[in-house]
Amino acid sequence: MVRIRFSPDVRGRVGDPTFKKLALILSLLIVSIPVSTLNAREGAPKWGKPITLFNGRDITGWRFSDPSRARSWEVEEGMLISSGRGANIMTIPQFDDFKLHLEFNCAPRSNSGVYLRGRYADLKHLEVQIETDSEEEPPSHHAGAVYGLLAPSPELPRRSGEWQSFDIILVGRTITVVQNGQTVIDHQEIPGIKIGALDRHEVPGPLYLQGAEDGRVAFRNIVITPAQK
Repeated sequence: MVRIRFSPDVRGRVGDPTFKKLALILSLLIVSIPVSTLNAREGAPKWGKPITLFNGRDITGWRFSDPSRARSWEVEEGMLISSGRGANIMTIPQFDDFKLHLEFNCAPRSNSGVYLRGRYADLKHLEVQIETDSEEEPPSHHAGAVYGLLAPSPELPRRSGEWQSFDIILVGRTITVVQNGQTVIDHQEIPGIKIGALDRHEVPGPLYLQGAEDGRVAFRNIVITPAQK
């Protein structure tokens, strides 16, 4: 509950019609503040120490969704590279709320993504999309989107063959995505319960990098900052 305290001079004017109008406007403004916004400000997590997930030399700390298709990934010159149509690669550690920074380079006509908390199977997608091949698909399938759920706004131009960055903050069901320093999803709640649910009993989970789609995508500087428990 929000409590407002008035000075003695102000209390003496409570019966004044002008004062009543001002009080009504103030009360409406307070009521109009979303509860989720207030809760987010009150419940902002304390962040722990950053963890480098990819050491630039090998895949220590990672495993494959399908080891028989692991040859689609290689480590080269400090990059973790998917040649496409192979396995997804995932972290062995699991994470709940976190801040994630990574850099990616997506070749022309290529597709990948970052699955958060391991949401991949059974249509429980929570993927921040990476692509240069989905111009004709809906905006929620474009780069920077939470795939099928939240479209990026603004949507940035595709940049094939160039290094780009994502900074992603995920707290509960609320996500922020910053692409190349530009906020494209700003503190939005992930909608839906059928294909986008994030029930608290489902977390934590690993981080996936998608390697099952077409084309070449390289990753580097993958750093996660977990929330303190």
